Amino acid sequence: MRPIAVRFLLPLLCLALTGCATGDERNRAAGSAAAAFERALVDGDGARGCEALAPGTRVELAQEEPCPTALQGLGLSGAREPAKSAVVYGSQARVVYPHDSVFLALFTDGWKVTAAGCTPRQGRPYRCELKGD
Repeated sequence: MRPIAVRFLLPLLCLALTGCATGDERNRAAGSAAAAFERALVDGDGARGCEALAPGTRVELAQEEPCPTALQGLGLSGAREPAKSAVVYGSQARVVYPHDSVFLALFTDGWKVTAAGCTPRQGRPYRCELKGD
């Protein structure tokens, strides 16, 4: 009887203690956060876009002018089509759109954008129009 109890209780304990989420759930959550940011860009809503940014990215962006103004000044168009993929790597995520990629990090209040307007470069790190420390 004991092996059966362990087999059923151990996964429940994991869920209770760590808030385990499946990979698909985490991918969807990161994808939803990126989509909200992209919608803000499409709508021209700099304030809502800034709310989706990670703290360090927001500070980096707003060094010389308010965040909403600076964000709109980058000229990021935002995605009008769904993401091609969303993949979580621990507390980091990458969401790929047809025209660029968005990078996110998990904070206590959810997924936040750390970099956007990112395009890959052969053998080198992505080049991002928006990024933080």
